[in-house]
Amino acid sequence: MQKSFLIILFLFSCLEFFAQDHTTTAGNKKTELSNSTSNSKKKKIMLIPFERKMYMSQIDHKINAETKLTQRQIIWQFRDGVDEQLYKKLKSKFEVVSLISDTIKYSKDIAQIYQYTTHAYEKIPNQDKYRAPEKVKPQSTIKNGQLIISSNAEDRFMNAKVSNPALIPNLYIKHKAEIYVFINQLDIISGQTTLSEDPGVVGSRTLTIHYTVYTVDAKELNSGICTVLFPPTVNTTDKIINNYVSVIAMEIASRIEKSVAFSVSKK
Repeated sequence: MQKSFLIILFLFSCLEFFAQDHTTTAGNKKTELSNSTSNSKKKKIMLIPFERKMYMSQIDHKINAETKLTQRQIIWQFRDGVDEQLYKKLKSKFEVVSLISDTIKYSKDIAQIYQYTTHAYEKIPNQDKYRAPEKVKPQSTIKNGQLIISSNAEDRFMNAKVSNPALIPNLYIKHKAEIYVFINQLDIISGQTTLSEDPGVVGSRTLTIHYTVYTVDAKELNSGICTVLFPPTVNTTDKIINNYVSVIAMEIASRIEKSVAFSVSKK
């Protein structure tokens, strides 16, 4: 009788061990999003992609010649690429909600966000001693649905402003995200620019991403631009995204982490 009891106890222990050891792995972003809720200590962050009209590039003809992608396809690939790189760089510290991971599911949210978001050029904030940029008279804006670049764009960036104060609180009720990252604009400028750190690199391109980070109470946590140079020989979206957008995403993620840590320490 005692021997039978020990056998049953042993089998029960084995079943319990295997039940605890069973895990599910995911190879795509959407599955990772659903499983990431297990870490309750992570703040939830929402990524908001740039609108199509907020894209400006002087090299699309070069990309088309090499890849045969249409301009629309090029824009969507950069839009997805920026989102994917930010997701990768942020997921270790935050629970990330990507609105374009499921465009059907989040289509209403994206439309509502775009409806209640305006854009204007403002002075680039100092990241060393960050303060939300003060309002200045914009030298350019969106006209007839097209992006008009400021003549003094070197010291300005495209900032996002929420026109409806209920927008972010409503998003929080639905998604419980505490931080909102707006990707406002993506620029690719060909040739030498004043931003170049190496005057010897003739024809280098400049890729710039403008962004704004809001807290759940619609306060600007961080904003600005990140810029990277890349050679004129790189003319595919995949290479630009994986080798250069990824660098920008890492810097933006670092700024967000520092800003969140600082805001927590002030409480």
